[in-house]
Amino acid sequence: MTARRLTGGPVAQRIRAEIDDNVSTLGRRGTVPGLAVVVATDNEATLWYVRSIARAADKAGVRCTVVDLGADAGEDEIASTLTLLSEDEEVHGIILQTPLPPGAAVDELVARISAAKDVDGANPLSLGRLTVGQPAFAPATARAVVEILEHYEVPLAGRHVSVVGRSAVVGKPLLQLLLQRDATVTVCHSRSRPLERYTSEAEVVVAAVGRPGLLTGAHVRSGAVVVDVGTNVLDSGDLVGDVEADSTAEVAAALTPVPGGVGTVTTALLLLHTTHAALQAGGETASVRMSGQGASA
Repeated sequence: MTARRLTGGPVAQRIRAEIDDNVSTLGRRGTVPGLAVVVATDNEATLWYVRSIARAADKAGVRCTVVDLGADAGEDEIASTLTLLSEDEEVHGIILQTPLPPGAAVDELVARISAAKDVDGANPLSLGRLTVGQPAFAPATARAVVEILEHYEVPLAGRHVSVVGRSAVVGKPLLQLLLQRDATVTVCHSRSRPLERYTSEAEVVVAAVGRPGLLTGAHVRSGAVVVDVGTNVLDSGDLVGDVEADSTAEVAAALTPVPGGVGTVTTALLLLHTTHAALQAGGETASVRMSGQGASA
């Protein structure tokens, strides 16, 4: 068996079409959707990612402002910047990029981001709303997983999904998004041993830990769908995921590639969320598709 490649390109293309429609609607009102990315690091990988967001925003007609506070920025400076951006009517979306300088409390800082502008679902209020099924912006990476599965018509209702990783960025919000779609979800972590006991029973497996080669073909059942969220840079400079692709592709029915999978969709969703936030700021709600839409039982 050779696994089908679930590439992110077609999914991102569909999302960009929605972004274009939203930008056109906003343009007729004289509004340019604005995204602010706050950076306080000199980590080159992070800066590369931020530049890629800025390039994508420019192509989409979204005004992207990178607020670079420097790697020695203090927590008070970051907090005041987030407060000012939350009050700025020309800014519709805000991202606080990690890593942060030593001593800066990310949990306290993301709470400074207005929930209405929290386009990457970092504010605890956003995560809380997502948990109870109220409208909220989900973390873009978590939502990207679901968008890919739905685009390729992978059934979720009644299916067993194993999510490896319990971060607030992917694992925990992804649990909520999957439950909203009536999946039965197992969330695995560093104490879930043996890991294959949980992953080999699942019809869909999502790897989101940040450890190259974490999952192999021995961890998944025949015919499973595997989504690789990991992005790891090897000493050689190659970018790989959490899944050992060669052995997994011999067992799984479908597999997302790295690069070219989840990451492509994540960037598009950040821009989509920004246009949705701009529409909501203008009083439009009917056409804005949010992430928190819950099931009752």
